Amino acid sequence: MASFTHTIVRRPSRSLVDGITSAPELGKPDFELALKQHSTYIDALLECGVDVTVLPPLEQYPDSVFVEDPAVITRCGAIVTNPGAASRNGEKDEIEPVLHRFFDEEHIKRIEAPGTLDGGDVMMVGDHFYVGRSARTNEEGIRQFFSILEGWGLSGSEVPLELVLHLKTGVNYIENNTMLVSGEFIEKPDFADYTKIVVPQEEAYGANCIWVNGTVIVAEGYPTVLKAVQDAGYKTVVVDTSEYRKLDGGLSCMSLRF
Repeated sequence: MASFTHTIVRRPSRSLVDGITSAPELGKPDFELALKQHSTYIDALLECGVDVTVLPPLEQYPDSVFVEDPAVITRCGAIVTNPGAASRNGEKDEIEPVLHRFFDEEHIKRIEAPGTLDGGDVMMVGDHFYVGRSARTNEEGIRQFFSILEGWGLSGSEVPLELVLHLKTGVNYIENNTMLVSGEFIEKPDFADYTKIVVPQEEAYGANCIWVNGTVIVAEGYPTVLKAVQDAGYKTVVVDTSEYRKLDGGLSCMSLRF
């Protein structure tokens, strides 16, 4: 089973209110509330026994609080992605110097154009990585990613996405051969061999939970998900992410865990 020592987060910028969204009907985020929720998120990570590197906000990148997307970190090294949204692509240049605090140059790889990859499309299951092909992650990005993995003795497989923004929007691994699945992922053959906690459509956002050292962090307001995770034997911590939901963001999006 994996265990994590480090996490990286980035504080939200005031420009957060202008971030990308597919759900404008939810309204713009309340910045002050988003800031409080982010502090609670950091506290939850600390409660799970990891250190937290807190990066300053980047006003020029409204979505940069979602620090998971510009990098993927494996047990063998870090991969700087090439984010698929034009307004977010420069975030990769901001995260790379931070990765050098933890890895030498030999253990930092990069996805190069025309390949694109978002970390939100990458789900780590031990030494295997499932990668969603999405509007943000293309065939060439996946090819490069798998080539890097293979060089490190790791493996990967592609999962076509039909409806969701990112792979981890709808499927998340919480160790112990167990996944939270919703929507299109409930019947996907890729995940047939796992124990599945099926998330009902009305709580689909709640499928985006994260496992950190035996504890599962669950979004507030999704009681069916919370009970199912607890019934499966996990310790849980609940964190409100309502303001990040307005930007299609969830718990996994807001940290790099390694």
